[in-house]
Amino acid sequence: MSKMTEMLAILEPYPGIFAYYDGRVEGRRLHAEGPNWLDDGAYSLGVASYAIVDGDDALVYDTHISLAHAAAIRAHLDNLGVRTIRVVLSHWHKDHIAGNAVFADCEITALTLTAQKLRENRDRIEAATPPIAPLVMPTRLFDEKLELLVGKRRIELHHFAIHSADGNVIWLPDEKLLLAGDTLEDSVTYIAEPREIGTHIGELRRLREWPIDKILPSHGDRTRIAEGGYTPALIDANRSYLERLRAAIAQGETVPSLKDFAAADIGSGAILYFPAYETVHQGNIAAITAAML
Repeated sequence: MSKMTEMLAILEPYPGIFAYYDGRVEGRRLHAEGPNWLDDGAYSLGVASYAIVDGDDALVYDTHISLAHAAAIRAHLDNLGVRTIRVVLSHWHKDHIAGNAVFADCEITALTLTAQKLRENRDRIEAATPPIAPLVMPTRLFDEKLELLVGKRRIELHHFAIHSADGNVIWLPDEKLLLAGDTLEDSVTYIAEPREIGTHIGELRRLREWPIDKILPSHGDRTRIAEGGYTPALIDANRSYLERLRAAIAQGETVPSLKDFAAADIGSGAILYFPAYETVHQGNIAAITAAML
């Protein structure tokens, strides 16, 4: 294991479902002391990619934040005896596609919207700090829904325009388990598309109608993920945050700290308070305010 991945934890919240979790390590940065997307937008908040394994067949959900992390995922699957790997991308953001090159010989499935966003942003992605170059593109595209088998496990991919227009979740109907990507987040959602909050709220309401037992997000608490994930109350907490934040800013109210603003959902246990999300919260306030001007 490289120095980059020495803190990477391989969790197994359910048999054959692995979470590759890294981050939320106080005082530790992986790339640089200066501002960069890897440390500030992913590692500081904690990030997990997932693998679903049945026999010698595996599906990898997102390729993590670096080539080293992706290589560690692949090595783990190799050690399990996996022979066939397919990749599914949750959306186009850098902390979910940075390891694609390690899986360049595998089928990489994504929404058509994701491929479009990657093409449009290729130059910026490849020149980012740190760079993701070359950017390896998806090889299989779909719209709205795709059904797959991983060994004998039934898998469904579904489009939800939450957080990003190209949100793609994995639904395991037999287990009633949702792998949420960035459509759900703990402590609160990062508002990447402030002008689309109305769409995101509507999509969260649609998601809440599903018979979900547990949720595994990309950004969340390591212990809770290891213990099986979140309840559907995470959906309610993310939706409530968006609704209340939009309303408060529209009414010209002063929005308090995240700890105070989300106190009810923190108190109920729907979400857990993580101080690094105060920066996300302040960014969300600024983004919504600018979008309303």
